[in-house]
Amino acid sequence: MTQTGTITAETMDGPAAARATAAFRLVYADVFARPPYDETPDDVTAAFERFAAQTARPLFRAALARTADGEPVGMAYGHAVPPDTRWWDELTEPVPAALRREDGRRTFGLMELGVRGPWRGRGIARHLHDTLTAAIAAERILLNVHQSATPASSAYRSWGYRRIGESRPGDGSVGYDVMLLDLHQKGPGR
Repeated sequence: MTQTGTITAETMDGPAAARATAAFRLVYADVFARPPYDETPDDVTAAFERFAAQTARPLFRAALARTADGEPVGMAYGHAVPPDTRWWDELTEPVPAALRREDGRRTFGLMELGVRGPWRGRGIARHLHDTLTAAIAAERILLNVHQSATPASSAYRSWGYRRIGESRPGDGSVGYDVMLLDLHQKGPGR
């Protein structure tokens, strides 16, 4: 467990995160109900049906930030990208084969990272990211960020991520920037 101010961040494997589903759901529902995401209660329910399956994946890891009295304020989670992933197929432009090569350990897919409104601007997202990064053994981290989520995109760039393409998963109506962080290179904040 690591601490920033009075906020602690705990790393969890899949079974531990599954036991803390209510805390992750509380953070998710608060963060993603806001623009530009505007997720509905039905969207949250669907996300947590996926969360149950995600926590069972090999190499799933999570970080949960709480106040001193236990209130959940932020979360980050993901899992190793499997060799048969469709993630690369969702890019609008192809990337080189060497970039998209997966072996089930090379890349950690950061599925979600969010901090509830009242706790934003305190470095908690970075603390969660660093806590989670310390708990994984991947070469790199891959994520999608909503193209209208300018603060999130700016934060990722300042942490050393680079944009490698655009994705339009699902019905294709929402654009996402696909970003990659090489964990073995020195960059901003590394």
